Amino acid sequence: MSIESPVADTPTLSAAPVVSITGVTHRYGATLALDNLSLDIPAGRMVGVIGPDGVGKSTLMALIAGSKIIQQGTVLALGGDMADARHRRDACPRIAYMPQGLGKNLYLELSVQENVDFMARLFGLSASARAAKVKELLDATGLGPFPGRPAGKLSGGMKQKVGLCGALVHEPDLLILDEPTTGVDPLSRRQFWALIDDIRASRPGMSVMISTAYMDEAQRWDWIVAMDAGKVLATGAPSELMARTGTHDLEKCFIQLLPEETRSGHVELTIPPRPAGEKDIAIDAKGLTRRFGDFVAVDHVTLTIERGEIFGFLGSNGCGKSTTMKMLTGLLPPTEGSATLFGQSVDAGSIEVRRKIGYMTQAFSLYGELTVRQNLVLDAKLYHIPDDVAQARIAQLVEKFGLGPYLDALAGDLPMGLRQRLSLAVAVLHDPPLLILDEPTSGVDPVARDSFWELLIDLSRNQGVTIFVTTHFMNEAMRCDRISLMHAGKVLACDAPQRLIEARGAPSLEEAFIGYMEDAIGAPAVKLEETAAPAAARAEDHHLTGMALRLGRMLAYTANEAMQILRDPVRLAFAFVGSAVLMLVFGFGITTDVENIRYAAFDQDRSPESRAYLEQFAGTPRYFVETRPVTSAEDALARLRSDDISLVVEIPPNFGRDLRRGARPEALAEVDGANTFRGETVSQYVQSVQDTALKDPANELSGKVPKYTAKFQDRYMYNPTFESVYAMVPSVPPILLILIPAILMAISVVREKELGSIINFYVTPTGRFEYLLGKQLPYIVIGMVNYAILVLMAILVFGIPIKGSFLMLTLSTLLYVTVTTGMGLVISTFVSSQVAAVFITAILTLVPTIQFSGLLQPVSTLAGRAKLVGTIWPTSYYMHASKGAFTKGLGADLLMQDVIFLACCIPVLWAVSAMALRKQEK
Repeated sequence: MSIESPVADTPTLSAAPVVSITGVTHRYGATLALDNLSLDIPAGRMVGVIGPDGVGKSTLMALIAGSKIIQQGTVLALGGDMADARHRRDACPRIAYMPQGLGKNLYLELSVQENVDFMARLFGLSASARAAKVKELLDATGLGPFPGRPAGKLSGGMKQKVGLCGALVHEPDLLILDEPTTGVDPLSRRQFWALIDDIRASRPGMSVMISTAYMDEAQRWDWIVAMDAGKVLATGAPSELMARTGTHDLEKCFIQLLPEETRSGHVELTIPPRPAGEKDIAIDAKGLTRRFGDFVAVDHVTLTIERGEIFGFLGSNGCGKSTTMKMLTGLLPPTEGSATLFGQSVDAGSIEVRRKIGYMTQAFSLYGELTVRQNLVLDAKLYHIPDDVAQARIAQLVEKFGLGPYLDALAGDLPMGLRQRLSLAVAVLHDPPLLILDEPTSGVDPVARDSFWELLIDLSRNQGVTIFVTTHFMNEAMRCDRISLMHAGKVLACDAPQRLIEARGAPSLEEAFIGYMEDAIGAPAVKLEETAAPAAARAEDHHLTGMALRLGRMLAYTANEAMQILRDPVRLAFAFVGSAVLMLVFGFGITTDVENIRYAAFDQDRSPESRAYLEQFAGTPRYFVETRPVTSAEDALARLRSDDISLVVEIPPNFGRDLRRGARPEALAEVDGANTFRGETVSQYVQSVQDTALKDPANELSGKVPKYTAKFQDRYMYNPTFESVYAMVPSVPPILLILIPAILMAISVVREKELGSIINFYVTPTGRFEYLLGKQLPYIVIGMVNYAILVLMAILVFGIPIKGSFLMLTLSTLLYVTVTTGMGLVISTFVSSQVAAVFITAILTLVPTIQFSGLLQPVSTLAGRAKLVGTIWPTSYYMHASKGAFTKGLGADLLMQDVIFLACCIPVLWAVSAMALRKQEK
């Protein structure tokens, strides 16, 4: 069938299109995501973008939202060029964008209410407007009972609801939703679209663009864009497209729109009846219950599933489906009840049970750092499949799931649909008698979905494999032999799909599903008109403007970051406990003092003179500790090698006789020189002891009395006892206050990149400085708390008081911590993984600090480039301030130069961070 060009499909519009795209091409390395695409999106319509994952839908929508850099071509949205930064800034408050992925734009430590409130603050809603709007959205999407639940503890569908609420919180003119209902149950989907319909009713001019995998949803919308391989297949009203292709539903219509080579071999899927005969029991669950504290996730579920049966497990989001499957697979022990698998009790952790199960999780759980081929080979080895059998099986599955072109691609780089195909292949690789599949076809195109179901049908009907599958696709649920409907941890009904439809008197399984859910809830689905604020009340809502708006956005990020830190025990421990532990380690463990040197005497003379000589070492207990004498040269060498001693003082035979004869006898000192600094110091101590011994007439070790004598007495300023702790402890805060705050700051930004929540910065009006300063403020506070901890430890634990200006030192610390967190910001703009952020930050901060900041030697003694680095390195100035305040008693006048330099570093780092931080993805 020939398809007309997209231009011909475009209806005549009475108004300018809300989006106009011309010649857009976008690549990710060698991968072509969009191929010279041109498209006009009509204004004021519900526009659906349909197509499998990997065809460019998400890239197209991200370009329209302004979150990606336009590589080639033109994208006009809301009357302006999205390549123009000024237009993007003006258009941002009028665009809402919800990216693809379960909770990708959420902060997992924050609660449902806090996530939505955060988005409202970024768009400048006042406090009263935020409270009313957030409550309205949560009630309308069924999240009203869960405002305090952390986003990380929500099911996938509930995360999508929260993301949708965040996208709708500021009532945009252009709403862009990238697969917003993937993994969401039918009742919740109906609530989604009812909510959007209500908003469109109050804002008739609002345009909505949605990409979706649910063709039944798209069939109800005004206009459709069908895509494949980065190009537009066709556009138009759903009825027009179906009439053109001679089909009666949009899924079959899309299959007909695909190129011939893509849909070649595709046939209408038919479900043959199950073979007659005696049916063995595959799964027998009785009273399965699972509690998490006071929360009952699964409440006395009883199921019996026969061998070879395709059993569908449907239910509302968060109803306990995934928890039930984990108990059936032995991944999670039940609180109550029991389950058997092929007559064998399911015990948590049982290896035998797991050999019989192929399990595919809802979220991608394979190794993203490995290629497709490596993931398949690894799974074959984990199940001890012989190499020749594994190779044949892998080749079969690669062909079946269309993974051939991606065998050497990293699994983590695959689009969602291809990830799902790979997960399916891994799940069936070891030929298990039971397949448990948690929403396996989410994001997969209709042709690949039908191909997958052909495999399931073959496994069930021809090989007797039991299929236990969860899905939100009602057409897939109709293919199951039986389905159960679950809500709030309980099974509501269990029967063949058609019988459930007839029992409810419903026109479709979706309507029957919703009816059962409404009965379980106890009331019909919430009507938006009942919860929406009256128009008059909405008119009173107001937005912040000017400096208040910018300050509000900055403080929104500050509050967001502070809550995440306080709820993350790992970061919290590293932030505060880490500095205290390292202070103890550095203060006590790193010292330049060479004391308590263990030595042994090897006295081969045993004369009064030799004993007098050795007594000089025993008489200096602070520096030398005598141990048992050695008996031979071999004994001396063995004890030096074993680190039992660091020094052997060897007295040769006839030492005393030669001394009395004036023959200048020699004594041998063997020093452990493995540590050159310590060895050199020990050598000097030995020489000093000998010089003292020779000068003392009482020892009778020197035959001559000096004619003239002079006595020198050393005095050490600021450290009378000459202990390194007085130099080391004041040097520790400069090291720790650059290491820990910089690492935490870098990780904070990079973590948003990894998790995807940085998309909120890309698509909201948040400015670079608002984002950077908002993220930085909590870590400045953490740095100052660390400073207080370190000062208290220096005074109370190490007994080192502050002799100089405490206020000036505190001001220097505030500036220094701002500088070090600013360095973390700069580093974060150039790296994209948390592991890299930790290593790079540690290296870039510690190496110059140790080498060039005055820790080991004064900066003034450095030369060449080393001196240049030391002169411009911020720690050099804070090191001077810290040592000066603690040990030298420096006042405000002598610390002022340090304050001035640190203050000058701050705007430089802010400017570099702002210039390096991209407001769009590549």
